[in-house]
Amino acid sequence: GTGEVTSFGALCTALSATIGTGNIVGVATAIGILAGGPGALFWMWIAALFGMATKYSEGLLAVKYRKIDEDGHVLGGPFYYIESGMGHKWRWLAKIFAFFGACVGLMGIGTFTQVNGIASAVQAFFDPDKANTVSILGNDYSIAIVITAFILAILVGLVVIGGIQRISKVSQIIVPFMAVLYIVVCLVLIIVNINKVPAAFATIVKCAFKPMSFAGGVTASLAIAMQKGVARGIFSNEAGLGSAPIAAAAAQTKEPVRQGLVTMTGTFIDTIIVCTMTGLSIVMMGSWQDGSLEGIAVTTDAFQKGLFFMPGQVAAFILMICLVFFAFTTILGWDYYGERCLEYLTNGSKVSVQIYRWLYILCVFIGPYMTVKAVWTIADIFNGLMAIPNIIALLALSGVVVAETKDYFARHKEL
Repeated sequence: GTGEVTSFGALCTALSATIGTGNIVGVATAIGILAGGPGALFWMWIAALFGMATKYSEGLLAVKYRKIDEDGHVLGGPFYYIESGMGHKWRWLAKIFAFFGACVGLMGIGTFTQVNGIASAVQAFFDPDKANTVSILGNDYSIAIVITAFILAILVGLVVIGGIQRISKVSQIIVPFMAVLYIVVCLVLIIVNINKVPAAFATIVKCAFKPMSFAGGVTASLAIAMQKGVARGIFSNEAGLGSAPIAAAAAQTKEPVRQGLVTMTGTFIDTIIVCTMTGLSIVMMGSWQDGSLEGIAVTTDAFQKGLFFMPGQVAAFILMICLVFFAFTTILGWDYYGERCLEYLTNGSKVSVQIYRWLYILCVFIGPYMTVKAVWTIADIFNGLMAIPNIIALLALSGVVVAETKDYFARHKEL
C-alpha cells in the first residue's frame, strides 16, 4: 500500500515515542512508598488492557481517514479522523487536539521528562555527590548535567532536521536493540532472584485492592494506587492520547484493520512486558520502600541489589545506557508527532515546522535543569488535555471501527 514507511517502521516510530522514561522512571515514581505503592503496577496492567483496545481503534482510523498529498507526503492522525469521520463541523475539536499535541511534544512527554530522566541517570552514575558543579542562574548544577544537555541537543538536532524518514531509520535500529537489551537484563535479575517472585506478585495484588501501612506510618491508599497506576500507564504506553495514530498513518498499507492490529501490539510490548519488568524488579528487591530514593534512583537501587553478582557501578551503567536509549528515541518520536500537529494547525506551513524544530531542540537543552516533580506534573496535565478530544472521537467513531473490523475478518475467512 501507499505510505512513507513500512508497517514495522511505523510501529518502531510509535514504540520509540512510547518506550521511554515512563518505563523506568515513571514506574518507579508510581510504585514508590510515597506514591501509590506496588498496587499501582496492577492498575497499569488494567489500563494497558483497555489501552490495547483504544490503540487498535486509533491505528485503524488513522489509516482509514489519512490524506496523501501530491508529493506522496502522508497526513494522518486524530485531527483527520475527527474532521473526516465526525464531519467538518467538528474541526474545532481537531484543532484543540492538534494544539495540545504540539504542546505535549514541546513541553511534556517529548522533551522535559525524557531529558530530565537522562540527565538524572548520567549524574547519578558520573557525579552522584555533585562534586563538580557550575552555577547557572543562581543554582548549582553538576557538570555532568550541563554536558549531557549540550550533547543531547546536538544529537536530537542532527536527527529531527531529517524528518520522518530519518527518525524512522534511527528508530528501527535503536528500538529493537534497546528493548531486547533491557528485557534480557531484567530477566536475568528476575531469574537469579526467582524465589522472590511469588511474594512480589502477592504484594502487587494485595496493595491494588486495599490500603497497606508500612514502616514510618506511611499508608498507600487504594485511590492513589489507581491514580498513579493509570496515569503512569497512559504516560508510558500513550493509549488514548492520539499520538500513535500519527505514526500509524504513515505506514505502507492498504488495510486499516491490519495497521490497527500492528499498532495495538505497541501497548502490550510497552506496558505488559517492559513496565512489568521494571516494576517487578523494584518490588522484588524492596527498593520501593525507601522513601529517600526518587525516580531513577529507585530503579538503580533495585538493579544493584538484584544483580548482586556484578559490581554496583556496572549495574548502574547498564541501566543508564538503557534509559539514555529509551529516552532519546522518545524525544525523536515526539518531535514527529508535534510537527504533524503543527502542520494541521498551520495548514502545512513549512516555516512553522522549522521554527518548531528549533524550539524543540531548545527545550531539550533546558529539560535537565528542571525538577523531577515539575516535569512529571506538566506532562500529566498536557497528557489529559490531549487525550480528551481523541477519546471523544474514538467513542463517536466506534461504529466505524466495528464495521471495518467485521468486513476485514469476513474477507479473510473467504481467502
